[in-house]
Amino acid sequence: MDLEAVRTFVAVAEAGQFQKAAADLAVTQQAVSKRVAGLERDLGVRLFTRTPRGAELTIDGQAFAPHARELLRVAERAAGSVRAGHRPLRVDVIASRVAPSGLMRGFHRAHPEIDLDVVMLFDVEAAVTALRSGAIDASFRAVAMPGRPLPEDIASVRVLDEPLQLLTGPAHALAGARSVTVARLAGHRIWMPGIVPGTEWAAYYDDLVAEFGLTIEATGPNFGSDALLDTIADTPALATFMSEQTRLVWPAGHGLRRIPVTDPTPVYPHSLLWHRDNPHPALATLRAHLAGTAAGHDTAGTWRPDWVLPR
Repeated sequence: MDLEAVRTFVAVAEAGQFQKAAADLAVTQQAVSKRVAGLERDLGVRLFTRTPRGAELTIDGQAFAPHARELLRVAERAAGSVRAGHRPLRVDVIASRVAPSGLMRGFHRAHPEIDLDVVMLFDVEAAVTALRSGAIDASFRAVAMPGRPLPEDIASVRVLDEPLQLLTGPAHALAGARSVTVARLAGHRIWMPGIVPGTEWAAYYDDLVAEFGLTIEATGPNFGSDALLDTIADTPALATFMSEQTRLVWPAGHGLRRIPVTDPTPVYPHSLLWHRDNPHPALATLRAHLAGTAAGHDTAGTWRPDWVLPR
C-alpha cells in the first residue's frame, strides 16, 4: 500500500477539502486527487463523496480512517528507530528516586553505547497513550488496574517485585522494631499524601487496605518527599510506606527508621510495558537486560493484588 496515498487520504479526511489538503501537503490539487483515486482503486471502494462544501468520508472511508492513521503512526515509529543510535531509547520511569530509575541506571552502566531519554509520566493511562503514539518506547508500571486490562497492542513483562517498608520517626511506637508484621500495623496511622485516586498505585494501596484492615490516609497537599520526611520525623503518631529501593536522604537529626514488613511482605509489582509494533533496536536489549537482573516473582511470604498479571 502506498503510504503517500494513505497520508494524502488522512490529510483530505482531516481538512474536509481536496484543495486545503493540497495546501497542507504542499502539492497540487491534481496530485491529491490522483493519489486518492489510486488508493480507491487499490482498495476497491470509494473513500470520499464530493459535496458543495468539500469532501465527506463514505462509510468505507470512515471504516478505513482509523487504520490509515495507525499505519502512519507505525511507519513513523519504524522510520525513527530503524537504525541503532538514530534516536535515543525513550523510557518512562515514573519518578527519579524510585526503583525503575535505578533499573535504568543499571542498564546504562551495562550498555553505555545506547543513548537514553528518560521521562516521567503521571499514570498508566498517560503511559499507554504515549506508547501507542510512539512518544515513548517503554514504561515501568504496575501493569493495569482492576477491570481495566492493557490494550492488546501493549505487551508487558514483570521485572521486579519490590518489598514495602515502614518508615517512622524516632518517637513512633514501632521505631525500635527490627521488623513488623502486617497484622501489627492495624490501628496505626499510615500517611501517604502522594496517593492519587484513579491511578494504578492507588488501586494497589486500596487492595492492601482491604486485605489487611490497615488505615492509610492521603489527606493534605503533597509537597514532595522532603516535606513528607519532615512530617514523619516530627509526628510520633504517623508512619508511611516506602518501597525498599526508593532512594531517600534526610538530615541526621530526623532519626528516621526504615523497618521491613513481614508475614506477608507486601511487594509492589513493577512491569515493563511496550508497544508490540515498536521496532527500536535497543528495546530488545533493555528487555534482555531486565530479564537477566529480575528478582523472583510470587515468592513465598509475599503479597500482591490478584489483578496484577503473572509474569
